[in-house]
Amino acid sequence: MEKIFKVEIITRPEKLNTLKESLAQRGIKGMTVSNVMGAGNQKGKTEVYRGSEMTIDLLPKIRIEIIAKEILVKDIIEVAKKTLNTGNTGDGKILLSTLENVIRIRTGQEGIDAI
Repeated sequence: MEKIFKVEIITRPEKLNTLKESLAQRGIKGMTVSNVMGAGNQKGKTEVYRGSEMTIDLLPKIRIEIIAKEILVKDIIEVAKKTLNTGNTGDGKILLSTLENVIRIRTGQEGIDAI
């Protein structure tokens, strides 16, 4: 049985359209996108708000979740790395996990057929 993976990409919001276009060129169109907040090594940034300087601890990010067959995972990761890398802190992370099963609610299909 072929494995099913969840690829989770957390990155800057302004990179979403570029990533979507790059993935679509490889035939990958299904994804879930969420607005999230987070901080990593950059530890927030300093901004001026109403005349006072303050540190923003949590920065806006987006989380893209893609459920894919094992054969597509390497493509997704390579596209994401190439598209999202600016060389600066805060480019994001790619998280990979194996799923036991996927069930399509409308048809009841399971596994690879449900993707």
